[in-house]
Amino acid sequence: MNSLAELSSNLLYIAFFFYFAATVFYILSVTGRQFRNKEGDVKKNRWGTWGYIATVIGVVFAFGYFFTRWAAGGHPPVSNMFEYTAFLAICFSLAFVVINGIYKSNVLGLFTIPVIMLIIAYASVFSTEIAPLVPSLQSNWLAIHVITVALAQGILAVSFGAGLVYLVRTLDLSGKKMTKRTFGIEFIMYTLLTGLAFVILTNVFEATNYEAQFTYVNEQGEDAEKTYNLPAIIGPNEGVLETEDRFSPIFYAPDWIISEDLNTVVWSFGSGFLLYWVIRLIGRNRRISAMLQPLLKGVKPQTVDELSYRAIAIGFPLFALGGLAFAMIYAQIAWTRFWGWDPKEVWALITFFFYAAYLHLRLSRNWIGERSAWLAVIGFAIIMFNLIFVNLVIAGLHSYA
Repeated sequence: MNSLAELSSNLLYIAFFFYFAATVFYILSVTGRQFRNKEGDVKKNRWGTWGYIATVIGVVFAFGYFFTRWAAGGHPPVSNMFEYTAFLAICFSLAFVVINGIYKSNVLGLFTIPVIMLIIAYASVFSTEIAPLVPSLQSNWLAIHVITVALAQGILAVSFGAGLVYLVRTLDLSGKKMTKRTFGIEFIMYTLLTGLAFVILTNVFEATNYEAQFTYVNEQGEDAEKTYNLPAIIGPNEGVLETEDRFSPIFYAPDWIISEDLNTVVWSFGSGFLLYWVIRLIGRNRRISAMLQPLLKGVKPQTVDELSYRAIAIGFPLFALGGLAFAMIYAQIAWTRFWGWDPKEVWALITFFFYAAYLHLRLSRNWIGERSAWLAVIGFAIIMFNLIFVNLVIAGLHSYA
């Protein structure tokens, strides 16, 4: 079992390496003018082809990780935060391979593969140990429900990548004055950098073996213990710091908040803010979206708009099936009720209605182009909010924390 678990981890590392190589190839494909011959003759840019091949190989190794970990644990590896987030990244890359095999957009690869790498890196900060399933998770419907949802979200993530490409390509980012549109696109860039900052921050404090032990009162009103792996800006409900020479909390969370994860969110957004402005200073105070825009001159907005719509047209019914129908069957088996207004259930319903509204506005009100792109980006933001904040910070039956 241990050898299979180690093999699965190594396969995921190899997949990450190929995703990194694909990113490099896609960068070269987009900036490929300097690779034409000296006579000025245009040579076919094959870097995008190599990027696509590297991505396909990465997907093969990623599924190798998935099935070897399944064999090691005896159940589908989607039962904790590491496993689900890693599988979401795999589904994202699979959806990209299928859709980009049709549309052949190197720029889409440039925008999506780094996000896939970021999601895998985000997954890696959580515990990778294989643990037995608790009774409520010992159901085949869990695998059916969660795997279907991850596949749907992976497809919907492609629509986010295409929508982001459309916005960076078409918006006027040259002006110095910040408008609602430029603020929105910069906030997206800042959010992605926040994810990167979270990964860096967590690994730095893990390397220093930072721990702060608290006693506190949990949501049942009982005394409990909690360990923080980052300095506690926000402490647990009625918490008492037991570890000497550690940072004392500035605020204390209520009992319905998973405080150490809220504390991590605060640290992540703060470090993301710092990283964002470091990049701005390196870029001579230009907005990050404005730095990227020159790379997209050859992109046809109509093509990425259609790509984004088709991804949602495929991903939405799959999400409805896995996130609602299969979820209700699983909930009835696990908790003897189809619906209970758990935070995760509520946000799954919000996601369903949002994408239903997108398709209605697209087909009935002719919301195409920029408005459609914004909706695609916001939809994926809702998915990530559900994955990160609702899973980790708000206590509930579905909490992976």
